[in-house]
Amino acid sequence: MHELDHYIYPHRVLHWLVALGVVLSLASGLTLGFLGFERLVELIGQSVTNALYTAHKTLGITLLLLMTLRIITRLAFVVPDHDPPLNAFERIVSTSVHHLLYLALVVMPVLGALATATGGFPVQFFHWTLPNILGKNEALSEALFLWHERFGWAIIVLITLHVSGALYHWWIKRDNVMKRMSLFD
Repeated sequence: MHELDHYIYPHRVLHWLVALGVVLSLASGLTLGFLGFERLVELIGQSVTNALYTAHKTLGITLLLLMTLRIITRLAFVVPDHDPPLNAFERIVSTSVHHLLYLALVVMPVLGALATATGGFPVQFFHWTLPNILGKNEALSEALFLWHERFGWAIIVLITLHVSGALYHWWIKRDNVMKRMSLFD
């Protein structure tokens, strides 16, 4: 495989780190959303519940940082051509899903941080509390959390489309699409 058959290695590593982070973030977010703080405290205790919230916030900030690096590597380095080329429909769907995923994975953690801050809660990154540049505003917090949730569901749909497309190319078309993002040359 020559260099233009796949993305540069750092971009491929970032892709898989983001994928892992998104799975963990969605799993923790769905748990927090469905059960809520009080129910989680009843089930697993205050300290574990607090740790889960901190982990979810940390994952969000980490994903924002990783996505920033992904955007930089995507813009700075050559995007490999599809071999064989995608047809027009595949190209439109692929480009749309990728751009929407990038957008959603940047907007989602920003919405979460702003919703948390305006709700009067600490925005945490590991054990550090990030400065709150916004004052408490419960109505704004509720609206931002609603949009944070909606983006979560949109990301699930986009990931489903992305993974379905990858599996289609790997199992049915048997072309080289999967090799472009593989960690193993």
